[in-house]
Amino acid sequence: MRYLPLDGAEREAMLARIGVPDVDALFADVPADKRIEGLLDLPLAKSEMAVERILSAMAAQSLAAGSAPFFLGAGAYKRHIPASVDHLIQRSEFLTSYTPYQPEIAQGTLKVLFEFQTQVATLTGMEVANASMYDGSTACGEAMLMAHRLTRRGKAVLSGGLHPQYADVAATLAHCSGDRIERLAPDPLAREDLAAAIDGETSCVIVQSPDFFGNPRDLAAVAAAAHARGALLIAVFTDPVSLGALRSPGAMDADIVVGEGQGIGNALSFGGPYLGLFATRLKFVRQMPGRLAGETVDADGRRSFVLTLSTREQHIRREKATSNICTNSGLCALAFSIHLALLGGVGLRRLARVNHAGAVQLAERLSAVPGVEILNAHFFNEFTLRTPRPGAEVIEALARRGVIGGLPVSRLLPAAGLDDCIVVASTEVNSDDDRAAYASALADLLR
Repeated sequence: MRYLPLDGAEREAMLARIGVPDVDALFADVPADKRIEGLLDLPLAKSEMAVERILSAMAAQSLAAGSAPFFLGAGAYKRHIPASVDHLIQRSEFLTSYTPYQPEIAQGTLKVLFEFQTQVATLTGMEVANASMYDGSTACGEAMLMAHRLTRRGKAVLSGGLHPQYADVAATLAHCSGDRIERLAPDPLAREDLAAAIDGETSCVIVQSPDFFGNPRDLAAVAAAAHARGALLIAVFTDPVSLGALRSPGAMDADIVVGEGQGIGNALSFGGPYLGLFATRLKFVRQMPGRLAGETVDADGRRSFVLTLSTREQHIRREKATSNICTNSGLCALAFSIHLALLGGVGLRRLARVNHAGAVQLAERLSAVPGVEILNAHFFNEFTLRTPRPGAEVIEALARRGVIGGLPVSRLLPAAGLDDCIVVASTEVNSDDDRAAYASALADLLR
């Protein structure tokens, strides 16, 4: 029994121990109409080779990211990762000991985290950064809860340009904590009035830049409006490369900065594991979730590293914890740190310029297709286009023509009335041939 190690007697003993009559009783809280009756439409048994053949045939029906011109983004980006990144993170001292539960014997890991925190703080323009979170969406939710603690208020205002999945995570946390959110309507033209939504109960305003639709946002104006009413500004980004071209959130007076770090050093990986970045002002550090690696000296006066701040449930009393995040994305943070160190400041800015230039060229090609409209006045490497046909239909048709054309907005915002909109991303991996293929396929489709 390779995959089913328990026999009937062992199952009965377990059920008796927890005091339920049968396995079905474990699902009593699941509504009856949500349960599947009977068996799934699957073979009862297959050999391992047969299963591999079946799954391989199913996988072959998908259009892989590396096998076609790829313009999908919206929070997860296909980028070139130097071979040295993968080589270095697979060294045994990193791969097998990337979580420093015993800091005194994890000096190498702690040093990496210390360097990583320095990089993130510099990148975001903030004073302090933690050792990472699970991903950008959970970092966003944790930032909201941190703002509630700092201001002793329970309302968050969410920009309509915030990534819908980030907003959903924040809404779930607010529901569970009894707090409130005000979620502004999504608008590809970014015409929302965030200042009007801030009142005396508002703890924070959460704004993404560039936003979900690709618009860079003026965070300074939002920060001033929030601070005038005693609220905090939480700035969000989903593409760290954009910080090589845009003013840092810290320079625009953000109080907490969170984002997704996948775009540097980490592959698409079917959606994870990813890397949450979290930075704030030094005066707020004791309410920061996760943990912080710090520098000190040992008994002999030698430079060493420790977990300076670990205000999480594993280390302190639960009611005093700032979060229940149990660890950090250590290996993903290492990959990020190695790639960013290889780029350096000059390389990051050059990479950002390449991304922006490619996106501008793509937008010009696509806007020349009859019936296609680019909605953004300004963008970095991601923009929203409007087509004369439903976006989901266009994306499916493009895939049949061998082009992964982007994300139909209706997939994440089905009730927003933006069914004719597509979010398109262009990174350094896209060539002139890729851009030409996209424009040609779209023109052929809409002809």
